[in-house]
Amino acid sequence: MSLDPARLAPMANAIRALSMDAVQAANSGHPGMPMGMADVATVLYAEQLKFDPKAPKWPDRDRFVLSAGHGSMLIYSLLYLTGYEAPTIDNIRNFRQLHSPCAGHPENTELAGVECTTGPLGQGLATAVGMAMAERHLNAVHGDALVDHKTWVIAGDGCLMEGINHEAIGLAAVLKLGRLNVLWDDNHITIDGDTDLSTSEDVKARYAATGWHVTSCDGHDFADISRALAEAAADPRPSLVACRTVIGQGAPNKAGSHSVHGSPLGADEVAATREALGWNAPAFEIPAEILADWRSLGGKGAAARADWQARLAAAPGRAAFEAGQQGLSGQANAAIKDYIDGLIASPQKVATRKASEMALGPLTEQLPQLIGGSADLTGSNLTKTKATTTFSAADYAGRHVHYGIREFGMAAAMNGMALHGGLVPYGGTFLVFADYCRNAIRMSALQHAQVVYVLTHDSIGLGEDGPTHQPIEHVMSLRAIPGLLVFRPADVVETAECWALALEAQGTPSVLALSRQNLPQLRSSAGMLSAKGAYRLKAAEAARQVVLVATGSEVEIALASAAALEAEGIGADVVSMPCWELFEAQDAAYRADVLPAGVLKVSVEAGITLGWQKHVGDGLTIGIDRFGSSAPADQLYSYFGLTAEAIVPQIKARLG
Repeated sequence: MSLDPARLAPMANAIRALSMDAVQAANSGHPGMPMGMADVATVLYAEQLKFDPKAPKWPDRDRFVLSAGHGSMLIYSLLYLTGYEAPTIDNIRNFRQLHSPCAGHPENTELAGVECTTGPLGQGLATAVGMAMAERHLNAVHGDALVDHKTWVIAGDGCLMEGINHEAIGLAAVLKLGRLNVLWDDNHITIDGDTDLSTSEDVKARYAATGWHVTSCDGHDFADISRALAEAAADPRPSLVACRTVIGQGAPNKAGSHSVHGSPLGADEVAATREALGWNAPAFEIPAEILADWRSLGGKGAAARADWQARLAAAPGRAAFEAGQQGLSGQANAAIKDYIDGLIASPQKVATRKASEMALGPLTEQLPQLIGGSADLTGSNLTKTKATTTFSAADYAGRHVHYGIREFGMAAAMNGMALHGGLVPYGGTFLVFADYCRNAIRMSALQHAQVVYVLTHDSIGLGEDGPTHQPIEHVMSLRAIPGLLVFRPADVVETAECWALALEAQGTPSVLALSRQNLPQLRSSAGMLSAKGAYRLKAAEAARQVVLVATGSEVEIALASAAALEAEGIGADVVSMPCWELFEAQDAAYRADVLPAGVLKVSVEAGITLGWQKHVGDGLTIGIDRFGSSAPADQLYSYFGLTAEAIVPQIKARLG
């Protein structure tokens, strides 16, 4: 659409009207941001954004991320106005109500036009960095004809204040992600009041110092917005556009005030705003000529998509491109089978972090969708393989990212890569530092983003680094996140199986909690036993009186305990439980067979015991309910009672 303020102004006012009416009807929400950024969003959609509402998942569309997710009525308005199938006007009428896809914050699982779930400030922008990384990698692999798009972000002051913003923009700068453009809603307002209350930094100078291109515009001057967005789109660096706006623009009595940030305008102010804007249409009605202008923007993407489809049809690499878009379902098991068979033939005693590296060898060789990395712990997490060269501004075709000491930024970027499509990312850090990226891990689960977190040094077994680095509560706290698979494998075979299961779990994130210390190979047979989450590794020889249930490095200890019990005529099963979530998904009969009633059940895990009661009932829970200590690993296991010598007397005492 040509830049005609006489047409653009009513289009922007349609956003303002829908936003204030929906928030008013819900008596809940944030009208100020969508009203303030309506002009910028209108120019973005009219002049820059490549999209097709009829094909919301078209691979070469531009990605638009509303990082300031509290202003969700902005994106809901844009999706409706441009002609997406959803939300409908009835959905918008029911904003923030049960079963409406127009949730309080945008959710990618509710609406096809929402690229990622946002709301936790800063993460949308950081996720967009991952989308821009995915675009550059896939462009390097498949070429401009198939992959050539931009990532646009609308972010608020809160997004730029959050610590993750520093991590994200530093990563984007060093990778020279010039297809990434951030439109900053520079309205000088937070919930508490003016930004002067809490910040004095020069945001534009910070971005410029990091290596970004920075420009500014009057966020209510269509020509100036157009100039700034074009400048950003053309610059080879990632761009920040500081859009100086008035929060709640159009509301005659509340605009510019924090009172319009997170509360409805009120009936009187809604009426006054209608009068000030010259908006005469009833609530939730858009005049036909204005809606037609918006729908024309939605229609223009069809031609661009048709051109792309023609290029895809003629592309020699079409099959590879389309295969990459389908995920890894059905491929990982095949890729790992020969490797597991080799382990059965030639057992290996290695740390499970090393076992992970070994499994990644054939996986990265055979599955080009895998892209790995580490938060400055590559040599410890062992995430780089011979098949993965470094992903950098000099070589976007690389498949191993050096994220630097940016655990939170890494996790959010991996979410972005997964949501972009065409890639399955994995990244490593120490398990104890999962706390740094916990909310992004939670967002992986909430968004159904297939990300694999390689979290090594998983217990007191890491030894001398001491309690600051020894996870205690971490595995259990990660198990508390719905929709997250938490794997803690016991040996090299289970590690390979857990990798395959994580990669086969399309739309589900996973954690692999891996040991620093070497562990013996306990499995002498293949068969993907880990797929059931728990299985009987050793059956009782004498009459069964005890079932020991363990994970990871403690399975070896459970076996030693069982051997000591059997020597005294006490029959003991040993169950390895590498994944609670998969075990709990099995039918009741299987679970009852593995953990039968009427016998003493004993859990053994080098972490907190809270939660194990779910599986052992009133049995024994053996673990560590305090912080660790600095000492060699074997001394720590003895000190904390995680040895057969310490466990067996407790079992015998309970049995009486």
